[in-house]
Amino acid sequence: MEKLVTVGINEGINADIVSLLVQTACKYDSRVYLKEGERRVNMKSIMGMMNMAVSCGTEVLVIAEGSDEEEAVAEVENILTGSDN
Repeated sequence: MEKLVTVGINEGINADIVSLLVQTACKYDSRVYLKEGERRVNMKSIMGMMNMAVSCGTEVLVIAEGSDEEEAVAEVENILTGSDN
């Protein structure tokens, strides 16, 4: 499952948000990825996510593959749009 999401967090994806996103992705059995442009990272990797300096207003693709992919994408979307903050 893939969903295009516009980052709505004023400070973009900073260290605090990275930590929250990695914790969230790790709750799910599905493989969860974040793609921006040509970069695609495993959202369960703190090091990979730290390299995703994405600012507010940027469109990213949230990708999940597995049994709980819909739930994973929905929760990640809520975080990225600022709906969960």
